Amino acid sequence: MSDQRTTIIRGGRILDSTSRRADQADILISGDRILEIGKPGIGAPDGSRVIDADQRLLHPGFVNAHTHGHHGLDKATGEGWTLERGVAVLPWINADRGHEILKLTAKLAAAEMALKGCTACYDLNLGLPSPSADGAQAIAEGYADVGIRAVIAPMLANRTVFDAVPGLLAALPGDLQQQVAAKTLATAEESIGRLRHALDNWPFDRDQLRLAVAPTIPLHCSDDLLTACARLAREFDTSLHSHVAESKIQALSGIERYGRTITAHLESLGLLGPNFTAAHGVWLDGDDMKRLADHGSSVAHCPSSNMLFSNGLGDFRNLLDAKVNVGIGTDGMRSNDNENMYQEVRLASLVSKVQSPEPAQWLTTAEAYHAATAGGAQILGLEGIGSLEPGSKADIVFLDLEAINWIPLNDPIHQIVHVEDGTSVDAVMAGGQMIVENGALTSIDVGRLAEEVEAARTRMQSRHAADGESIERVLEAVDAHCAERVRQPYHVNRYAAGPDD
Repeated sequence: MSDQRTTIIRGGRILDSTSRRADQADILISGDRILEIGKPGIGAPDGSRVIDADQRLLHPGFVNAHTHGHHGLDKATGEGWTLERGVAVLPWINADRGHEILKLTAKLAAAEMALKGCTACYDLNLGLPSPSADGAQAIAEGYADVGIRAVIAPMLANRTVFDAVPGLLAALPGDLQQQVAAKTLATAEESIGRLRHALDNWPFDRDQLRLAVAPTIPLHCSDDLLTACARLAREFDTSLHSHVAESKIQALSGIERYGRTITAHLESLGLLGPNFTAAHGVWLDGDDMKRLADHGSSVAHCPSSNMLFSNGLGDFRNLLDAKVNVGIGTDGMRSNDNENMYQEVRLASLVSKVQSPEPAQWLTTAEAYHAATAGGAQILGLEGIGSLEPGSKADIVFLDLEAINWIPLNDPIHQIVHVEDGTSVDAVMAGGQMIVENGALTSIDVGRLAEEVEAARTRMQSRHAADGESIERVLEAVDAHCAERVRQPYHVNRYAAGPDD
């Protein structure tokens, strides 16, 4: 992505979360890395490219710890939906999405993230009935076209939500049970084999685009599949990412199926470790948090999605107090409607303030900012991102200090978390290359992207129009069954032994 020429950024204000200051400094860059940060006027080799950053605030590119690029065609379609609703209709609305659409939706997600100050993400993508090497590579190409980094994790499952939620399949009318049964997923062996093939044949620079392993939701995976995912991640020295205790339905179903919390069950299977991330974690209890901390695992906190699906409010404060690394994620377009990390970091800060009347329990803006940068970088496992210092990757966002969000400039950390909304983004550098200048993408043609997305949306709507009646009947049954289950109290029997899978 980058060449080895030298670049000097002069006169910008570099955000320092420790001092809560933004003093002027120059940044010397060679290729894709920062060589030196010093007072204005530091030397640079003859012939260096010079970037004038006067009246610009510089911060490291945000790191989106959890998203789903394949949701790109579904922006603003999820009003009134719950998580279980969304998962139940996946066999219909996510079927037949070929490699062209996988690449296109990844490019769309990457474009929005880049324009809104994010230069790296963890993308859990869905291929039905199982992932393929070609599909994963198509997604990587979408990110490469825009120029941001991505950890791409195909989601694996060998059970549907109708198998995972007790009683849900039986709640469907007989003809719908037959339709659901016909939409089979690949076996654990098939999915692991295909992902192994993708890992074996990954052609991209792992510093830029990395492949990982995502058993999508533990309840949707047999224990054999979960343990096979852990072995595969260890074999290829990559990370594991799963939706854990996202909804009350999941938490209740975990107790019923395992006789213990989902996190406790994952620990018993050997999945927890420094490379493991629990997405959402809304229904984690104190013991679950300690388990994650003891194993060096992380949580991807997604406040917008958690609220949109009415799953609850993740307990960021207690996760930090338990010494769990936390990153911040937007989740996908179907469960959030945008890929705006400025919005997510603000909500992460505000959510903590409605969970306790005690200011000492509130998340500080510095903690929220750290999660959106260094915390997310730890989750992705990509070296040198999430900070601006010598040796770091040159992933830099330039905010216009003459924009209304920064008039007046008081506390820059508080301002970036509570005021900035992405409208001040003037330029974005990724790996030493400018991918956004003057507020516009330079790496791709957004007008052409819009045309391609609209054509794809129209094709997919037409293709699935005949499924509308089945989808509505499925949703009616899911709503009725889950509304009854969610009224049940959530209790953990700490002495129960999990049944065999």
